[in-house]
Amino acid sequence: MSQETVFTVLASTGRTRFLDACYRRPPDATAVWFMRQAGRSFAEYRELRKKYGILEIAKTPELSTQVTLMPVHTFGVDGAVLYADIMLPLEGMGVSLEIEPEVGPIIHNPIRTMKDVEALRVLDAQETVPYVLETVRMVRRELAGKQAVIGFSGAPFTLACYMIEGRPSRNYELAKSLMYGQPGVWHALMDKLTAVVSNYLLAQLKAGADVVQVFDSWIGAVSPSVYRRFVQPSMKRIFAAIKETGSPSIHFGTGTAALLEVMTEAGGDVISVDWRVDLDEAWTRIGYDRGIQGNLDPTLLLTSWPVIEAGMHDVLRRAGGRPGHIFNLGHGVPASTDTDLLRRLVDAVHEATRR
Repeated sequence: MSQETVFTVLASTGRTRFLDACYRRPPDATAVWFMRQAGRSFAEYRELRKKYGILEIAKTPELSTQVTLMPVHTFGVDGAVLYADIMLPLEGMGVSLEIEPEVGPIIHNPIRTMKDVEALRVLDAQETVPYVLETVRMVRRELAGKQAVIGFSGAPFTLACYMIEGRPSRNYELAKSLMYGQPGVWHALMDKLTAVVSNYLLAQLKAGADVVQVFDSWIGAVSPSVYRRFVQPSMKRIFAAIKETGSPSIHFGTGTAALLEVMTEAGGDVISVDWRVDLDEAWTRIGYDRGIQGNLDPTLLLTSWPVIEAGMHDVLRRAGGRPGHIFNLGHGVPASTDTDLLRRLVDAVHEATRR
């Protein structure tokens, strides 16, 4: 078998396609996965949820692996993202929490003072979340190199907001007022979260994740100057630690049209953008020395195939066939999405971009 033939065989795997995008190498087709692809849109998952809670599934490697692999088998996506929750590492810090259905994470002991921050523990991920690392290993074995294993963590800003607010919020008033009014407390909390997040992501990579994504879901609540002062130092430390491993990273946020430049400065091999900014404009601002992920509006999945297909072609047109594009949604898969449409979308992206 010639060297050229070997390359062709390797390039046909989802894992190789995904990593080619992360490193901006020309792939055989555009890589595809969907945020929140593992979970609520599947009837089988909904049946599991009748027996188990979200955290119970996430903390049971066999169940988490089962849910993680559902979209791989059903949709043919190029990466398997762990079924987990961004709050999991916080329990090891001493944070008491629960996931309330239809509401989200509820923190029983919100962080509001320096004393609260000082009481938080910074422990090794193997000690606090061994079940997540075992899930990574199980998923890696099951995929056998056919698809990429995507690990992830919440970013310090988003985690800090949850910890301070005590529950999901629209305006983050408690968190932002603490950030502005007690910067010493804020930076102390961010320092501890930075250490925990870095350790957590590195442990996932060591366990077998091919790439990790850092979720800053609430970061759109701040301006670029505020980001540079209160957020960017932590993000730079996290992405620098990942870079030392040689593994790629994805930097994700929502409502980030004003923040693309400062997020890119913070790090990440691939910058994920939501639907509030056109992908071609975003990539110009980010710079072509980085990859880009996105950015189909998730609500298109609640329409018809012709509408979805038109949206897909618009995203691909704006990507311009450049190496480094990972096709994804601007955020998560809506719960009522028809899974047949997702399978059709994956096939259509691959077919439209196959080289």
